[in-house]
Amino acid sequence: MKKRKSPPSSRIRHKPHLISTLLVLVLGLSCYSCTELPAGRELVAASIGLEALLRGLGTAAREYSGTTAAPSESVSVSRPGYATDYFSACRNFFVNGKPPVVAPRPTNRALCYDAFAILHSGDSKTAVFVAEKLNRASVADADEERTDRFFADARLRSAERATLADYKSSGFDRGHLAPAGDMPTAQSMAQSFSLANMVPQAPKHNQGTWRTSVEAATKKYAGRASGNVYVITGPVFAPSIVQSPGIGPGHVRVPRYLFKLVYDQDKNRAWAHWNLNDNATRASRPISYGELVRRTGIEFLPGVNPAE
Repeated sequence: MKKRKSPPSSRIRHKPHLISTLLVLVLGLSCYSCTELPAGRELVAASIGLEALLRGLGTAAREYSGTTAAPSESVSVSRPGYATDYFSACRNFFVNGKPPVVAPRPTNRALCYDAFAILHSGDSKTAVFVAEKLNRASVADADEERTDRFFADARLRSAERATLADYKSSGFDRGHLAPAGDMPTAQSMAQSFSLANMVPQAPKHNQGTWRTSVEAATKKYAGRASGNVYVITGPVFAPSIVQSPGIGPGHVRVPRYLFKLVYDQDKNRAWAHWNLNDNATRASRPISYGELVRRTGIEFLPGVNPAE
């Protein structure tokens, strides 16, 4: 005698965890559908979080129906910064495909762009770091015209991202972390004006010492290097909110320092520029990789032991 199949209602009763999963995913989709989209064609279209929700919904539905996903469809969904698989879509910007080791935060979000990758913090509403991979070819191609069309990245929740209003009349520049001058295509140039790639920067520092003694020098070095040069740039905030205040309605935090780590893979050499975010800052000697790790608490090159 054939065993009768349980009706759908019976299967649901036996799998209450699926009901919870589906409800959470549907609510998540509703949340993302309410995200305000910025104007401009420069937007990076796909939302990493939305894709994860859709994949999770499909997985739950397949489990309910009694089917299983093929191995190629299996997805490990975890909060960016907690697992080793974050930045899975753009590992090419990191040495040996390994992103920096960062202490987990609930509001950290991994963002992939055409020519750089960002770990964004919803607490400071700035990047934790921005990663690039430069070489002779990319530097030779980096001759695009600036667009100067700044925009808020819609992949970030509105409560966790900077807006144009935050910078208005703040007295600070929207300072690039991945420089517009490094961008090899028109699309990557447009993407570089995402506010996720900006920090409030002292104007004279941004337009002077940082641009000429740090950004230009790094690009020049990469253009002459025999192989890939990995660059990681980011802000460092003072412990006190008085020393690192917030600007605008969203209270975007102002970094006390900025750093730019440069790693020449062929020579296994690394150094870092470390600048006070101040109009009076002048060029100074780079610090060692070990010193940068000590000051920031971030292991930027996991598994690598660069020469000092």
